[in-house]
Amino acid sequence: MNELELTVSRTIAASRENVFNAWLSPVMLAKFMVPPSGSSQPSKVKNDPVKGGRFSIVMVTLEKEIPHAGTYLAIDPHSHLSFTWESPYSLDDSVVTIDLAEVDAGTTEITLKQVKFKSEEARNGHEQGWTAIINRLETSLATA
Repeated sequence: MNELELTVSRTIAASRENVFNAWLSPVMLAKFMVPPSGSSQPSKVKNDPVKGGRFSIVMVTLEKEIPHAGTYLAIDPHSHLSFTWESPYSLDDSVVTIDLAEVDAGTTEITLKQVKFKSEEARNGHEQGWTAIINRLETSLATA
């Protein structure tokens, strides 16, 4: 069932440049890339934000740590990111694509797409996760 995919779109109150930069900043990633249930602790992030570079995000919950990693496939400043997504809940060749469109100087439409999941349940869990992450992204940018 690896043909499963998801798309999450949202318009957020932040400039396209700030949204793009947040996806590459270890400090910002640690703030918004946390489990959907929330966590009082930031994630542990290592990042080499260049095409072919790797990232590691370890989400921390009270019960466990959830490792995520990937390789950047494309980085087009302020408009597009693409990377592999390695997690315990997705297939090894899963890919996440993020497209950013400027609505106006302080508003950005973000469209996140992920392809290839182990099951419908895994896809649905990722959809909830990405929705929560984009919500936290907006909050993190507002308080940065």
